[in-house]
Amino acid sequence: MIVALDGTALMVAQPSLQRDFDASVAQVQWTSTAYLLAVAALLVIAGRLGDRYGHSRMLFVGVLGFAAASAGIGLAPGVGWVIALRAVQGVFGALLQPATLALLRLAYPADRLGRPVAIRTSAIGVAAAAGPALGGLLVAHLGWRAVFWINVPVALAIAAFTLRVRVPVPSRTGNQRLNLTGAALIATVLALLVHTLSGIPAHGWASAPTWLGLAAVAGGAVALAGHERRAAHPIVAPVVARSVPVTASVAILLVTTGGMFGALFVTTFFFQDVLGLSPLASGLRALPLTALMVVGAPVAAAALRRYGPRRTAILGTVLVVLGIGGLSRLASTSSWAVTGVAFAVLGAGFATVMVTATATVVGEAPAGYAGVIGGLKQTAMNVGPALGIAVAAGITPAMSASATAPTLGVLAGLAALALVPASMLPTRTAHHARRRGTAAPAAHDIRAGDQPG
Repeated sequence: MIVALDGTALMVAQPSLQRDFDASVAQVQWTSTAYLLAVAALLVIAGRLGDRYGHSRMLFVGVLGFAAASAGIGLAPGVGWVIALRAVQGVFGALLQPATLALLRLAYPADRLGRPVAIRTSAIGVAAAAGPALGGLLVAHLGWRAVFWINVPVALAIAAFTLRVRVPVPSRTGNQRLNLTGAALIATVLALLVHTLSGIPAHGWASAPTWLGLAAVAGGAVALAGHERRAAHPIVAPVVARSVPVTASVAILLVTTGGMFGALFVTTFFFQDVLGLSPLASGLRALPLTALMVVGAPVAAAALRRYGPRRTAILGTVLVVLGIGGLSRLASTSSWAVTGVAFAVLGAGFATVMVTATATVVGEAPAGYAGVIGGLKQTAMNVGPALGIAVAAGITPAMSASATAPTLGVLAGLAALALVPASMLPTRTAHHARRRGTAAPAAHDIRAGDQPG
């Protein structure tokens, strides 16, 4: 919640920050981009460090560092300091996010992960809805610096809880050494990918910076794959890379997140630039999405227990596609009810996808690799929005009423790609397969919680 609140509240604070420092638009954009680059580049590495040194330790260090960076931003004398400290904040944000998922995996058996994951999903929804309102209140009465100062006491409270709570110690695997070359390669590739995608709205898909960036990403990915195959201690172990439920869940999250955030990007422009609505009125129209994310998450957890990952993920993906498709039919005469239904369907679908994919990807984690898998999941959640916005902005650089429907149609198609990996998920969790007397695949049957200690 603290990470989600910080990101959404900052959007409200950026205009005030710009006026205070007389900063350019590009500098203000970098207050978000610097954080995104750091967190996306380091999530998998942070998960690997948690698997080696302990996830409680990573969470403790992460929240303290997040608090320190937030306090530094609150005292920053210039926009350059804000950008640099936002990157530092991203480093510590990367440490704490995979740790939360890995700790859930250690604290709950696989068949009971649905409910805590649903609570986590609902909390993110609440934070996303509360962020703009809280940010607006703080900026109006205390200034933009208060958006960062408020992180400090909350982060210190989380750190105190982390010291008090005891969870089972993860089993050690034979592959505990951190591969520094692999870590550098994966961080470089992910940072290049996010930077390239983030630049597409400004440059377009056909521009030289975009093509050079994508070529660099492809070259780095080839080098990373070759290094990981040869390395004695790869960042992403073969048992993780070969896990179909894990790779399928990450792919589902990547494309559905891209479709949803791309759709939000398009509809925001439609509401404000075409319909002439204020930012507040635009946000109010999207509230059914958040409400259904909060309410739909526990329902999705119940569906997951009853119907299994495959059918639940397919249902969630279909709802996401229908929600984006409903938004593509918006017109200047569309009523609040029509808009609300489309956003509600999108929110229910995305909650279902998030709960199912998260519970599956964490529940199927081989012993000793919950942190890496949590990092992969969070990476998909960070790269997906950049991909969706890049697709939307690349199709229609200038938003207009006539361009809204075809752009949202393409984004619905992007989300629909998730049906392929969704069909590859197991019909039942490995736990249910064992109870029914059928053998689960060996790579997926080894769990962190099954090991002594």
